[in-house]
Amino acid sequence: MDHKTILKKLKLSIQLMELHDENPFKIRSYQSALTSLERGDQDIMSLNDAALAQINGIGKSIIEAIQQLKVSETFPALDSLLEKTPTGILEILQIKGLGPKKVKTLWEELGITSTHELMEACQSGKVALIKGFGEKTQDTIIQNLEFKASNSGKWLYADIEEAIAKLESALKNLLPKVQLAVVGDFARKLEIISKAEILVGSDQLETAKSGLKSFDEIEWVPAESGPKTLRGKLKDLDLKVTVHLCTAADFLWKKMALSASKHHLTGLVDDTETVSEKLKKNDFSSEEEFFTKNGLQFIPTEMREGFGEIELAKENKLPELLQDADLKGILHNHSTYSDGKHSLRQMAEYCKSLGFEYLGISDHSRTASYAGGLDIEKVIKQQAEIDELNKELAPFKIFKGIESDILGDGSLDYPVDVLASFDFVVASIHSILNMDVKRATERLLRAISNPYTTILGHPTGRLLLRREGYPIDHRAIIDACAAHQVVIEINANPWRLDLDWRWVRYAMDQGVKLAINPDAHEMDGYADMKYGVLIGRKGGLTKEMTLNALSGEEIAAYFAGRKAGLR
Repeated sequence: MDHKTILKKLKLSIQLMELHDENPFKIRSYQSALTSLERGDQDIMSLNDAALAQINGIGKSIIEAIQQLKVSETFPALDSLLEKTPTGILEILQIKGLGPKKVKTLWEELGITSTHELMEACQSGKVALIKGFGEKTQDTIIQNLEFKASNSGKWLYADIEEAIAKLESALKNLLPKVQLAVVGDFARKLEIISKAEILVGSDQLETAKSGLKSFDEIEWVPAESGPKTLRGKLKDLDLKVTVHLCTAADFLWKKMALSASKHHLTGLVDDTETVSEKLKKNDFSSEEEFFTKNGLQFIPTEMREGFGEIELAKENKLPELLQDADLKGILHNHSTYSDGKHSLRQMAEYCKSLGFEYLGISDHSRTASYAGGLDIEKVIKQQAEIDELNKELAPFKIFKGIESDILGDGSLDYPVDVLASFDFVVASIHSILNMDVKRATERLLRAISNPYTTILGHPTGRLLLRREGYPIDHRAIIDACAAHQVVIEINANPWRLDLDWRWVRYAMDQGVKLAINPDAHEMDGYADMKYGVLIGRKGGLTKEMTLNALSGEEIAAYFAGRKAGLR
């Protein structure tokens, strides 16, 4: 049990109380407590009763629930609610757009208690006939169910990173005398991982297989395994595992083959042979030697996707890729002025302590009322605080930014004089997401043409494994950013990673700079920067084409020069 899990359990309790029509005052008290805990900066696990009682909205019953959660991972009120809730209802509650009230209506009027039954009811048109639903809601439910089904068993790279590292370490301890490496999609740092793949090299394969079969953290599936492949699933995670076995002599070329995409392996190295055919010759002693021997510039593992990297390597045109240490500042961050967890001072001081030269604060704008968006008076107040903090924290600098909502017609949601007061503006879409490609593209194009737009935020609005982004004409958007000198964000939040890495090279070719932004809503969010770097590297991003690889002085001059051009 940890801080985040406790919050999830309390949130589930609120959903179930609403589902079962519990006392509305009790629901509000739980919601108030949850909001206070989410906004606080203390770890719940470290708080005793007295400390919890000092938090706004936390009463005796909530304190008891939290302390019981710490010990047993549940509490009586939650147990009671779960007992009278069909298991399938819990799964339905996770479907985007279906709150407890709608789920209750589906349960009572159509007897729906599983996602399977819900899909059947939607396909037969029954859901559309219920008051408050309609065909549009029914179609949305179908899309969300299909999206959820297609992503079953898949994980974000960031969410599975620790588990795969632990698995690798455990297998190395189990089989200390073999060669072992993580291969597959994870080795290439793809944003979504559907299975963990491990390569084991040994001249005692039967001994290695016996050792692997004794590893009780994996539930092996003999029917899906073979002489040189073991397949199964981690017992504590819905993650498939494949272990490939080979001789020690074959380990290097097998590792390279299993760590590359099929498109990379079928790419021609010369007029007659593909990468795969070259690898099978097994006439090299290191990865570096393989590339040199075949007249290729070294291709980093994360770029082995068959995305033009072989042609670039032939011409020695692969760039020197961006590294974590190249980033000098962190842009696009939120504070308690809008929906952030930590204050402006806390966000700034922590950023400085990490060794960065500057912080870009860009809280939500006034249209985003759901996220505490800043009205004009609040903007003035925040900018005054930034001025004071900049005097105190110098030479570290906080740049005045805003994440301005792109409205339905493509305009930004402040008058010109307010937009002009910011050092930079991140323009993002947060509403009316059900657009076709024509409308979404036109909306973004108008925002890009606004002279105050500095950075285009998370261009497609996607949330990986949660919702598809709205469709856009990427070329038209990137070309417009080139024409208007607008930077495109690679949102480093593991749920977003948007701009997609597959468009990074095209953006750079058009002269469009990219910004690695964590979209941090708390201090710990800065740690997501590394995932933005990983995605940037997959697309070939360089230090020179990364906005926040500029030093504090350089980016100050960049922002000032852009504003001077507007005047």
